[in-house]
Amino acid sequence: MLTIPITAFVTLIIILVIANLSSGEKKIEHKIERLYASDDPQFVRSMGLLLGPPVISGNRFEMLLNGDGIFPSMLEGIRCARQTITFETFIYWSGEIGEQIAQALADKARDGIAVHVLLDWVGSSKMDKRYLDLLRDAGAEVIQYHKPHWTGLGRMNDRTHRKLLVIDGHIGFTGGVGIASEWTGHAQDEKHWRDTHFRVAGPVVGHMQAVFMDNWVKATGNVLHGPGYFPHVEPMGDGLAHMFSSSPSGGSDDMQLMYLMAITAATHSIHLASAYFVPDKLTINAIVEAAKRGVKVQIIMPGKKIDTHTVREASRACWGDLLRAGVEMYEYQPTMFHCKLLIVDEYLVSVGSTNFDNRSFKLNDEANLNIYDRDFAKQQTAVFADDIKKSQQITLEAWMHRPFTEKLIEKFVPLLDTQL
Repeated sequence: MLTIPITAFVTLIIILVIANLSSGEKKIEHKIERLYASDDPQFVRSMGLLLGPPVISGNRFEMLLNGDGIFPSMLEGIRCARQTITFETFIYWSGEIGEQIAQALADKARDGIAVHVLLDWVGSSKMDKRYLDLLRDAGAEVIQYHKPHWTGLGRMNDRTHRKLLVIDGHIGFTGGVGIASEWTGHAQDEKHWRDTHFRVAGPVVGHMQAVFMDNWVKATGNVLHGPGYFPHVEPMGDGLAHMFSSSPSGGSDDMQLMYLMAITAATHSIHLASAYFVPDKLTINAIVEAAKRGVKVQIIMPGKKIDTHTVREASRACWGDLLRAGVEMYEYQPTMFHCKLLIVDEYLVSVGSTNFDNRSFKLNDEANLNIYDRDFAKQQTAVFADDIKKSQQITLEAWMHRPFTEKLIEKFVPLLDTQL
């Protein structure tokens, strides 16, 4: 008599697992045809119209290196807020920096500033619940994104990986940083990671705010609008930029599309920094074709000092075609390398939350800021070159003679490919 209910229960579990392991959308299956180079006006036009929103001018960008440069600037921005603060992040763990940011946000909420905090439920699992009480008692709105509930079990694998802080709709922060002690300091040892974040001023901050609102509406059903969130912003510089997002619930392929379009348009150089580099065959082929037409391609990833060794094994398994095509592969040595950066032809700089893997391309909610500015790109290329000095280049010969145990592990890693 119990076999039918048990069978139904098992079937339900299987359905939920399948729902969690797939995006439900068609993926890009064919290569992007090269119709123009990165210096053709059509490149920026296509990027803006296909990815949306359109590219806008009048922006200024400041690079923040490692925790010592990142967190003081973020805390200053929070403490200077006059009307609104919106904050969305994946990692928020306990520790001194988590305490400082929670306290700064709570202080502003007590002062009457509208504070809205969106934390990924999985990414904030190591967060001291005292921080949540502190924020809520002060009057801040705090939501944990996709917290488990029986009505949303099919969304359990959809995490917000976005990293956004917007102050009064005028100043924005984005990049790779999480709120944890690992990101403090200046990458001086294994306990302090290498990362870069960016402070943005100008009209493109409105794009950043809109990306935050995308998930805020999904999580709360409440639309935040008006001049406190979307004020008129005067031009603050000469930089062209736009911020766009991706999500399994709509436009999950936008991030991969952006990378494929940028790689395909590259003429001279591609510099890619990625904390988790596990490209699919289509993307590998795009990079290989770029290298074969004379584009200098350099890629920096973490070395043995990485927080997820399975990802490193999966990454190294797919290097063969890249190395044979002349792509330069580097592993950062001093500490965990958490940067997420693409520079094309010292013109386009793409920064934000996206990793170069299927989880970011298909499953996570992500957001990237694309900057079209040659002076800014040259600055980022110089930092990239400095990171290379601290990295070990992996040659084709070295890769082919990697340990047998590593090759054996690689045989099984592809089974997890869609989740990495």
